[in-house]
Amino acid sequence: MSYFKKFKGLSAAVPPAPSLRQVGFIWLGAFLAATVLAYLAFISKQPLILGSFGASIFILFILPDSPFAQPRNVIGGHIVSSLVGLTFLHFVGPDWWSMALALATALSLMQLLKVPHPPAGSNPFIVFLAAANWEFLLMPTLVGAILLVIVALFYNNIPKDKTYPKYWW
Repeated sequence: MSYFKKFKGLSAAVPPAPSLRQVGFIWLGAFLAATVLAYLAFISKQPLILGSFGASIFILFILPDSPFAQPRNVIGGHIVSSLVGLTFLHFVGPDWWSMALALATALSLMQLLKVPHPPAGSNPFIVFLAAANWEFLLMPTLVGAILLVIVALFYNNIPKDKTYPKYWW
């Protein structure tokens, strides 16, 4: 019965809400990152947007000190996860169980390679649903992830008391 008692939680306090100033700063950073991807995709007519990039933007601008927001995790996590998805899609097949294996393998490899980035965990699903080819690894995965890190690098260093990133590689 003690297992189900855990479902009640620990009754820890809910973290305080950020100030309106912080929310505005986060909003602008997220807007700029999304604008860069959307505008470059529009003018280049290249696919630069992944659904998982929305969650990456969340982490980069709301949790920039998190290990998940560091460049090695953002770029490495997206690359590893997309590569695993593409490998399973093209060498194992487009079956439901292959997609599940790809996702579980991507998560495990991100952990083993020390590049966990939660948003990238969805990349195998995206690869399978889009029936992506190998170019997907470069565009949108690598180029998009690098662009997001560049925006975060410039924007998250605006406050004098903040430094982004905490580490690179």
